[in-house]
Amino acid sequence: MTAVDSHGTCDPRFAGVRAMFERNFQELREIGAAVAVYVEGQKVVDLWAGVRDRIGQAPPWTQDSLVNVYSSTKGLAALCVQHLIDRGLLDPEARVAEYWPEFAQAGKEAIQLQTLLAHRAGLAAITRRLPHQAAYNQELMASALADQAPNWAPGTAHGYHAQTFGFLLAEIVRRTSGQTLGQYLREHIAGPLAAEAYVGLPEALDERVAKVTRPLGEQTPPDEVDLLGVWKREPGSLTAMAFNNPAPQPGAVQLRAYRAAELPSSNGHASALGLARIYAAASGRAPREVPTRSSVFSAACVERCAQEHAYGDDLVLRVRTRFGPGFMLSQPSGSGRFGPNPRSFGHPGMGGSLGFADPDAGVGFGYVMNRAGAGILIDERPRRLIEALYGCI
Repeated sequence: MTAVDSHGTCDPRFAGVRAMFERNFQELREIGAAVAVYVEGQKVVDLWAGVRDRIGQAPPWTQDSLVNVYSSTKGLAALCVQHLIDRGLLDPEARVAEYWPEFAQAGKEAIQLQTLLAHRAGLAAITRRLPHQAAYNQELMASALADQAPNWAPGTAHGYHAQTFGFLLAEIVRRTSGQTLGQYLREHIAGPLAAEAYVGLPEALDERVAKVTRPLGEQTPPDEVDLLGVWKREPGSLTAMAFNNPAPQPGAVQLRAYRAAELPSSNGHASALGLARIYAAASGRAPREVPTRSSVFSAACVERCAQEHAYGDDLVLRVRTRFGPGFMLSQPSGSGRFGPNPRSFGHPGMGGSLGFADPDAGVGFGYVMNRAGAGILIDERPRRLIEALYGCI
C-alpha cells in the first residue's frame, strides 16, 4: 500500500503512536482516520490522515472531521448518567421505577439503576416487532420498553443491550433532568470541555461528516462471533432481536433524519479529539487546554466508572464480556483489551471507533475512522495504537 503522511501534532515521546498510525494505512487499509491521546491532562497525540470518503475526489480528513461512532455513543450516554449521579439527581442503587414509574410492570419493579447500566436488566431485546421509524421516537421506544418483560431474570446474567441501552438511559436522563440525552451531553459534558461529540447532529455540521463504508471480504475477528451469520441463521434469537428490532434502515446513516435523531446507543457523531478530551476528563485529569480547566467528573465518579459489575458469558454477543456501570471494561486479552490496566473503561463502536479512559495511567484516548471492520469489540487498528501508546508511557 502507498505510504501515508499523517497531519497534526505528536509529542516526540509518543513517536511510536504516529508510526503505528501511519502503518495502519499501509498494512490495514485505512481510508481516513484520526487518533488523539491525553496523558495526565496533556494532549500528546492529535493525528489525522486520509480522506473522508473512498469514492471519487473525496475531501481530506481534517482535525475537525466527524464520524458516526456507533456504539461508542453508549459510553457518552453512560457518562451523562454518571454526571447526574454526581449531581445527586440519580442513585445507582435506586430502583429505575423511582424515576420512571411506568417502568414498574412486567417483572421489572425491582430493577436497580446499576443493574440496568451493567447490561444485567434482561432488556436486551423488545419482543414486539417495531417499525424502523420507531428508533426516531424516544416516547414510543420508552413505552415499548416499559411494557417489555425481561428476557431473563434481572440480575442473574448479562447480555449486551445493543439498541435498548441508549433508549433506556435517554428516558432516565429525560425524567431526571428535563433534557434529552443529546442536550444534556452538550450542556454538561461536551460543551464545558469544548469537545466535538454529539447525539443529534446539527445540520450545519453535515459537511464535516465522513462516510463510513465496510469493504467486501471483511473477516470477523477469531475471538468474536459472526453476528451477521447469526442474524441470518437464527432470526428469532435473542442476538438477532437485540440488534434488529427496530430493524436498521439500509443507508439511513447518511440521511439528515438519522443524523438529527437521538439514538443514544448508536448514532453519536464525534471527532477523535472530542472523544479523547471527554475521556481525559473521565480519567480524572482535566484537559489542560480547556480554558476553565473544568473537571466535569468528580473523583468518586471516576472510581464508580472503573468498577466491575459483570464479567463472563454474554447472552447476546456469545463471547465473554466485562462491564462496569455503563461502560465496557478492559479484558485480560484479545479484542476486549483496552491496554494493561484492568480499570480502563470506555466503549468501542461497530466498525472500529473507540473512546476510553485509564484512570491509573491518566489516559484519555479517542480513535475514529471511516473503513468499518467486521468486529463488534475492539478493532485491530486501535489495538495496535494502544499497544504503541503504552510502549511510550
